[in-house]
Amino acid sequence: MATISAETVKTLRERTGAGMMDCKRALEAASGDLTTAADWLRKQGIAKAAKKAGRSASEGMIAECVSADGTTVVFVEVNCETDFVAKNDEFRAFAAGVAQLALDQNPPTVEALRDLAMNGMSVSQRQTELTAKIGENIVVERMVRRAASAQQKNGRYIHAGEKIGVLVIFDDANGKLTAEAAKDVAMHVAAMDPPYLRRDTVPANTVERERDIIRAQLADEKKPAEILEKIVAGRINKFYAEQCLEEQVFVKDPQGKQTVAQALKALDGQIRIAEMVRFQVGDREGA
Repeated sequence: MATISAETVKTLRERTGAGMMDCKRALEAASGDLTTAADWLRKQGIAKAAKKAGRSASEGMIAECVSADGTTVVFVEVNCETDFVAKNDEFRAFAAGVAQLALDQNPPTVEALRDLAMNGMSVSQRQTELTAKIGENIVVERMVRRAASAQQKNGRYIHAGEKIGVLVIFDDANGKLTAEAAKDVAMHVAAMDPPYLRRDTVPANTVERERDIIRAQLADEKKPAEILEKIVAGRINKFYAEQCLEEQVFVKDPQGKQTVAQALKALDGQIRIAEMVRFQVGDREGA
């Protein structure tokens, strides 16, 4: 039997919300594998859904820079060790300067960004200098740069405190998407954190794994096979509604019924979400 560390048990507990002993049993059954253990808990009905993993305790901010014509957007995550430093004026000025540099120079990677010149030294040298001065480890962690084409629009949103930044690119051939609606969708992504854009972007193995979990949950049901499969199909549809941006109930819908896709279709049937990017400080998923 694999030795299960307290840290691994803690990680599974944070991911699933299950109790400590249940997490330990699940890890033992899964030979220490976190993903298999999370599935085991769900099959037992102990954990309803896995929470996001891979988060760290890092502090910092998401710095944004936008081109003069509004078509190109850059987000840069700059990390530090405490929220106190994240509010420091010199730290914030550094983050803003790095974002401006990323917009102006268009480096292909964050490593290339760190090598660019900034105030007579490289970004890496400047972050080292700032680390020595402030007394906390400071690092330019990741970046994203997107440019909307002539028939596209972007919606962007930086959440209060600069801990979350969202960029959504829309295809809008007829020019019907308003700036307010585009920002509202970005705000929705910030609040709901959908992992997928639409059904066809969900990996087939993810859907099949979900079906396996649902079937395991229904194992003791005394119903005909065809009825059980209809239940499975219904729950898969619910999974899509919870996990896919276009099928989530739009947070700005006053009735709480309209999906994001329906809200956009009401503006124009040709509007389509092409891409979404969500940066959250300390979250390395999708980096």
